[in-house]
Amino acid sequence: MTTLDDFKDIVRLDEPLAPLTWLKVGGPAQYFFAPRSAEELEAVVKWCNDEELPLRLLGGGSNVLVREDGVPGAVIQLTGEGFSQISVDGTTIRAGGGALLSRVVSQSVAAKLAGLETLVGIPGTVGGALHGNAGGRQGDIGQFVKSVSVLTAKGEHFTRTEDELSFSYRRSSINELCILSAEFQLTEEDPTEIDRRMRTMWIMKKAAQPFSFQS
Repeated sequence: MTTLDDFKDIVRLDEPLAPLTWLKVGGPAQYFFAPRSAEELEAVVKWCNDEELPLRLLGGGSNVLVREDGVPGAVIQLTGEGFSQISVDGTTIRAGGGALLSRVVSQSVAAKLAGLETLVGIPGTVGGALHGNAGGRQGDIGQFVKSVSVLTAKGEHFTRTEDELSFSYRRSSINELCILSAEFQLTEEDPTEIDRRMRTMWIMKKAAQPFSFQS
């Protein structure tokens, strides 16, 4: 039988969550897990289910408020390399759910692929961006999704294609425990035009909300 000792390399008890959020407030997590692979994540989820512990996922901490008395149960953050890899195959870019959205935007632009550059300046992870369909006036992340790999609260792993997903204003139909990875279908375009569009979006967003202030 799996015990907490089996996770000694990836778990911390009473871990302060404030440093992991933009607002820098809030109490500790009873159990804080930082799995390094999908296999470790699935094992953590199974253990939490066996122990009947509430389970929550923490992304980049840019849109969350942690209560001062802390969070009972388990909090998982997908910061390991296994959840943050980014790769490009033709006009498709694949990113782990824990990858920073800013890195995905940068790599797509470097690959001369258009679409995600309109998301420049949006903080957080790919998983969080997909869950809340991050975007702006020029478009949302959901319109570029080809498929999403998810893990349910019961530890079930499966892939949902674009036909099985729906996106609306700051919402998506992705309601599973976590997003493991996603594929985005982009288009090739003149890199000069992509860069011009990205710079324009950056200037507009910086004027609307200075990035020296986190929110």
